[in-house]
Amino acid sequence: MQKLNFPEYEFSIRNVAKKTQIFDQTRKRYYVLTPEEWVRQHLVEYLVHELGFPRSLLEIEKSLTLNKMHKRADLLVRDKSGNPILLAECKAPDVKVTQKTFDQAGRYNMVFRVPYLLITNGVQHFCAQIDFNRNSYKFLREIPSYEEL
Repeated sequence: MQKLNFPEYEFSIRNVAKKTQIFDQTRKRYYVLTPEEWVRQHLVEYLVHELGFPRSLLEIEKSLTLNKMHKRADLLVRDKSGNPILLAECKAPDVKVTQKTFDQAGRYNMVFRVPYLLITNGVQHFCAQIDFNRNSYKFLREIPSYEEL
């Protein structure tokens, strides 16, 4: 897998029936190791180990219904009261982060209404703070720690 713009983490990787799988520490099971899953696993470990996000408050592939269609957000983070506070969308490293990617996250946020959106392809990371009262947003220089949220 491609080297990403995250610290290196040790993952449990295995091959089963000609498919490479990676163990997800949060969901406690193996998943097919796709380029997007590689990014997601790095993002989760970064949030937990570097930024102090409690693993117990992370929801991976959180289901949502948007315009009667079932979708899944890559990662939803909750505060200690259970309220959603950050939504992350992950793309494969070879996928450019474009307006279409931000639009997807924005549509998902119509459901979750989180104050922080994070988009990454593992190489580039974009984090925005949403101000619902002013109907605006601002990009942040870095991903905030859990305590800063």
